Amino acid sequence: MRNKNDKDRRRRRRQRRTQVIIIYTAIAIGLAWFFESQATTTILFVRHAEKLAVEDDDPSLSEAGTRRVAELTRQLMDADVVAGVDAIYATPFKRSQETAQPIADALSLPIRTYDAEDTNHVLEKILRKHKGKIILIVGHSDTLPVLIANLGASKKVPRIAEGEYDNIYIVSIPWFGKTKTIRLRYGEPYG
Repeated sequence: MRNKNDKDRRRRRRQRRTQVIIIYTAIAIGLAWFFESQATTTILFVRHAEKLAVEDDDPSLSEAGTRRVAELTRQLMDADVVAGVDAIYATPFKRSQETAQPIADALSLPIRTYDAEDTNHVLEKILRKHKGKIILIVGHSDTLPVLIANLGASKKVPRIAEGEYDNIYIVSIPWFGKTKTIRLRYGEPYG
């Protein structure tokens, strides 16, 4: 009888240990999933580089614009965080596509096209699809401030002047806390 009670006790202890291990494993997996899904999303906003001064609704980049894109690409590739860009979005206009292309080539990423007029849709898509990632968005002087403001980052994004091409806005969207915006300037193109 005693032998049977000892066997039952050992069996119950093994079952409890197994249950505890399963519960702790489930909690660990749940916490890992929760914190991974709640990571900070970082969006880098840049305006397209200088365009040709021609009577065309969709001009290409000028020579100065091409030099500026080379400098932007160099600076972005030198920054460790930017080398981790997970997605690149640009409007369908030549100047935006040509600004994004060297960066996309350097990172071996496709350029995803978005409608500059539908800022709410593109932001919803980006935040849903790329949560916790780093995204580069190439846009225009009139659309970037709207995109940034719609993220709740800053309602005080200054108007981007017609001849202003050297801003990089970094918007950090944490899973908890306040969205923050940093504005950097990356200098004149090499002449």
